Amino acid sequence: MNGLRALVEAPEILVAPGIYDALSGHMAERAGFRAAYLSGASVAYTRFGRPDLGLVAMSEVADTLSACRERISIPLMVDADTGFGNALNVIRTVKLFARCGADAIQLEDQSLPKRCGHLDEKRLVSAGEMTGKIKAALDARPSEDVLIIARTDAVAVEGLAPALERVEAYREAGADILFVEALRSDREIAAAMTRLGGTAPLLANMVEGGKTPVKPAAELQRLGFSAAIFPGGLVRALTHTMAAWFASLAETGTTDPFRDRMLDFDALNDIVGTGDMLDLGKRYE
Repeated sequence: MNGLRALVEAPEILVAPGIYDALSGHMAERAGFRAAYLSGASVAYTRFGRPDLGLVAMSEVADTLSACRERISIPLMVDADTGFGNALNVIRTVKLFARCGADAIQLEDQSLPKRCGHLDEKRLVSAGEMTGKIKAALDARPSEDVLIIARTDAVAVEGLAPALERVEAYREAGADILFVEALRSDREIAAAMTRLGGTAPLLANMVEGGKTPVKPAAELQRLGFSAAIFPGGLVRALTHTMAAWFASLAETGTTDPFRDRMLDFDALNDIVGTGDMLDLGKRYE
C-alpha cells in the first residue's frame, strides 16, 4: 500500500506542512513530519516574489518537485493547480509529476487564470469538465499508489450546497481525497463533514488570515478530517524574519544583533550534510 494512502486512512490526522524547495522539505522531514505539501503558492512567493495567480508553470513545479524528491524521502502531496489546462494537459501533468516523485497530485476546479483559494472573484469550470479531468488523472497515473486529490473552489462562487454536490461528483469519478476549499465558518465545516464524512478522506487547508477558521490538528481530527495542510505558513514566517533581518542589518551594519536567531556557518553545514557529502566524494578520489 502507498505510504501516503496508509497515512490518510489511519485514525490519526496527517499534518503536512507546506514546503517550496528541497531545504524546506529537508527541514520538515528533520522535524519529524510524516508528509509534506509542495505548495504552488509558496513556490510563486519564494521563487518569483509574485502572488498565487496561476503564474507558475507545470515545468517549474516539476523542477521543484524533482529537487525535493532527491533530498527527502517522506511522501509528497503536490499542488497541480488546474492541471495546467484541459484534460489532455492533466494527463501530461500527472505523468510528469508521478515520474518526479509525487505521492499525491491535487487538482482544482477553477478556470484559467486561477488564483489563490482564499482570494475573491474566482471562476470555475463546470462540474462535468472537472469530472473529466479527474478521470483523465486516474487514467494517467502509473498506479493507485499515486493519489488524486480533488479540490473545489465553489463555496465562494456558487455557495456551500453546490460545492458539496461537486465534491460528491468528484468522489464518484474516483478521487482518492476530497478538498473543499475556503470553508468560511464552523457552521460550513460542520455541514461539509455531515455530508461528506465517511465517503473519502477529507483534507483541511489552514491559511493564516484566510477565510477558513484556523484550528489545531487535534480539533480537525475530532471534526473528522483525515489530513491537514498548512501550505503558506512557513513562507509567512520566513518573510517576517527576512524583514526583521534586513532591517537590523540596515540599521546596525552588522548581523551581530540577530545572531541568536540565526544558524552559524557550521550549524548550517551540519543540516545540509556538507561533511557527509565531502566524505562521499573522497570514496571516488
